[in-house]
Amino acid sequence: MENTIAAIATPLGVGAIAIIRVSGIDAISIVNKIFKGKDLNKVESHTINYGHIIENDKIIDEVLVSVMKAPKTYTKEDIVEINTHGGIATTNKVLELLLKNGCVPAEPGEFTKRSFLNGRIDLEEAEGIMNLIEAKTETALNLSINQLSGKVSKKIKNLRDDISKIIANIEVNIDYPEYEDIEKMTYDMLIPKIKEIKDKINKILEDSKSGKIITEGIKTSIIGRPNVGKSSILNAMLEEDKAIVTDIEGTTRDIVEGKINIGGFILNMIDTAGIRKTEDIVEKIGVNKSLKLIENSDLILYVLNNNEELKQEDLELIQKLKNKNHIIIINKVDLENKLDTSLLNSEYIIKMSIKENKGLEELKQMIKDIFNLEKIELSDMTYVTSARSIAILKQIKESINDIETSIKNNLPIDIIEIDIKNIWDKLGEIIGVSYENELIDVLFSQFCLGK
Repeated sequence: MENTIAAIATPLGVGAIAIIRVSGIDAISIVNKIFKGKDLNKVESHTINYGHIIENDKIIDEVLVSVMKAPKTYTKEDIVEINTHGGIATTNKVLELLLKNGCVPAEPGEFTKRSFLNGRIDLEEAEGIMNLIEAKTETALNLSINQLSGKVSKKIKNLRDDISKIIANIEVNIDYPEYEDIEKMTYDMLIPKIKEIKDKINKILEDSKSGKIITEGIKTSIIGRPNVGKSSILNAMLEEDKAIVTDIEGTTRDIVEGKINIGGFILNMIDTAGIRKTEDIVEKIGVNKSLKLIENSDLILYVLNNNEELKQEDLELIQKLKNKNHIIIINKVDLENKLDTSLLNSEYIIKMSIKENKGLEELKQMIKDIFNLEKIELSDMTYVTSARSIAILKQIKESINDIETSIKNNLPIDIIEIDIKNIWDKLGEIIGVSYENELIDVLFSQFCLGK
């Protein structure tokens, strides 16, 4: 991190202002070379200074320059932010001058990466920053703020503290067996402590399902035979004509996607090709995609036509949905009833008529009920949300199972301690106390440039 980095921190295009961010040991002196105004080397920290960016004697732009001196900055390095007039040519010219005078281009996420490496934030807080940028609802925004504030990290750190006390007790027993006044770690003592840690890990993993719903939304696929009204339901949910609707079977040949907000939670809606046997090569590809989505979706909306009798393929698909979150929609109830509902083995059935605007609100409420959206705790959202952290927690759960097996097999406690230390190390990976450089590079490369 010896280089001083620079990047445009706002989207390129025409706008009122653009911001070029500079961070590093030479940030102030480099910007001072191209700035006409106060001597930036002498100004107070956390001040905004009026002047011009110049190239030789030529004025490039009228600017405001924010100077923030280490260590009280985002990266804990000297940071300078140049507020220019928005515009591609002007912004790129200012960045070009910075690079000519000693800066190097920042990589995506490099400012946040430096913040982590310099100890200002941990990995969980860094991922909170990414979630904050990508938040699509107020609920997701509140969750990311909790992550960023360190509340999630504190939960992980408290778990590590609990484990470190167990390790310390075992170590003392091993290294100083002659001290009789030191409490000896026995199976009777270890079993409830391990159970308590396991319960906490299980609770975090269970809560992470709510966190995933908040940050990523609910992947919802609309499945059914051709012409049952799938595209009409999508359009009604989105309140726009996203999908083409005709009476011709096979109109939808590929997936059509859209997003809706239900009570602060995003539904990622996918309208699929009608499922039927077909010789049309293109339509067949669409049908195969539809069948694959059944396995990969969080929720299936299976649509039936009230005006048609059930077919064997309908019953076979409904059987596949038994262990999936699903809702069976009987659409077109404004038409004559030919569908035998007694054959539908599901507690989640709703009758709709898109033509008469019936059942839409009931459908939204049923989705809320299935995922308990109204019961997700929003006041203190200390949820782990990243796939990386969740994968580590699942590994920890396996290690706890190994410890329980070892206890049952009466293995020595100093052998069991190896697995306990592994859990302690794994929790450290979540917050970045221990990490691999490759992991860090991949993680921060997902950030936008200038962040």
